[in-house]
Amino acid sequence: DWLFTTPLLLLDIGLLAGASNRDIGALVGLDAFMIVTGLGATLMKVEIARFTFWTISTIAMIFLLYYLVAVFGQVVADADEETVSTFNAPRNIILVTWIIYPVAWLVGTEGLNLVSLYGETLIFMVLDLVAKIGFG
Repeated sequence: DWLFTTPLLLLDIGLLAGASNRDIGALVGLDAFMIVTGLGATLMKVEIARFTFWTISTIAMIFLLYYLVAVFGQVVADADEETVSTFNAPRNIILVTWIIYPVAWLVGTEGLNLVSLYGETLIFMVLDLVAKIGFG
């Protein structure tokens, strides 16, 4: 579902910021790349391939979050105070929660297996609730 829900979140925040279609498209494309490489990390059977895909996905996420702050932040800076405040709240939810996702994968069953499947499922469930419902 992340391939459908996260682009919608980014589209929504991009429209709120008043970002161009090009900037929104670039961010959504980077998001799709991040998700697909993250899926690759989960599906790989060879450990080095799993962690390579995880690293690529995490680097893509860092670029995505930077783009969200730098580009969209610059666009919304010219808006009125209420719009800036409305933009900052969901942007900050994205920044905080999305940073936790690769950490959760890393400590979970596909990564270093430091957390049980039940613990991993709980982490992702809470993250999804906060990231998606909290955003809304």
